[in-house]
Amino acid sequence: MLLRNDLQVAGLTGLAALGGAALAALLGIPAGALVGAMLTVAMLAALGQNVAVPAIARDLAFLVIGISLGAGVDASVVPHLPGWSVSLLGLSMALVTTMAASSMLLRKVFGIDWQTAVLASSPGTMSNAVAIAVEGKGDASAVMMLQLMRLIILVTLVPPIASFLGASDPSSSVTRSAMSLLALVGLLFLGLPLGRYAGRKGVSAACLLTGILLSGLSHGAGLVHGAAPSWMIFLGFTVTGAVLGTQISKVDLRLAMKLVGAGAVVVGMALGMAVAFALIIRALTGFPLGQILIAYAPGGVEAMAAIGLALGYDPAFVAAHHFARILILLVLVPVFLSRSRRRDNWGRDNDESGGQA
Repeated sequence: MLLRNDLQVAGLTGLAALGGAALAALLGIPAGALVGAMLTVAMLAALGQNVAVPAIARDLAFLVIGISLGAGVDASVVPHLPGWSVSLLGLSMALVTTMAASSMLLRKVFGIDWQTAVLASSPGTMSNAVAIAVEGKGDASAVMMLQLMRLIILVTLVPPIASFLGASDPSSSVTRSAMSLLALVGLLFLGLPLGRYAGRKGVSAACLLTGILLSGLSHGAGLVHGAAPSWMIFLGFTVTGAVLGTQISKVDLRLAMKLVGAGAVVVGMALGMAVAFALIIRALTGFPLGQILIAYAPGGVEAMAAIGLALGYDPAFVAAHHFARILILLVLVPVFLSRSRRRDNWGRDNDESGGQA
């Protein structure tokens, strides 16, 4: 009976997501499949209906998006590498600046402890930040809520902003034809167990990164040609949107109201920094402004990668930047946490010395 109920919930969630994705796509909404599925599933949850996406469907969707992004890797990307190095350096600076400024404001203005502030300000690796909080660093509930607020707002705002700032460059689509069914099945067959294994080992966005790496290496070596079929990419966007919609259903409204000011700071600071650095890098490199914003956007890695793909931006560029984002944050978050601990210890020592005096 329990299995039947789970299947019914998953089936209803899937149908709602497909309906929302199709409607949004027909209306021409930027990244419509992703946004439409997210909003429809969230509305279903708000009406009191249980919603859920099976883990296997979620992982396959992320893997498909990764495979599609990796398909943009071939010899034609080599001339762009010098420009990418400038953009990747800008991404590093944007991440450091965003985390420092957001953490400081959360601490000074809202009185949130440093560890919670740092984890809530981590722009793009929600699962990793929440996992660290659950281990005892900071307030796990506050971290989860602030990260969810950031993700939901940015997934809704970034597609229209990126579309407004600049259209994609048609010449950046380095692979237009669909890869063979045999090649696609082979990548999925290899990628799913590898991605799920990496996920169990704590790797953030494991299936997405596995898809990027396998597809990129295969395309770069000339073993595979073409992207995933458009219908499969559409389903990948739809399932990803449904996953985001189920996360919205986890929002505790009472806690969200308490943290609404802090959430606005996190989102505003992160988006403002992304736009500012995107403008600077646009002036230095000449890449489309919307493309740079998608690469810098501080939303969830899987969601932002899917949005970049849906809007038609250079898949290799987007893949490289979000791959780099994960690697940078895996180093940056522990560094910020250690600095926070030293600052707290310094303040405690000062208090003790003052009391002794």
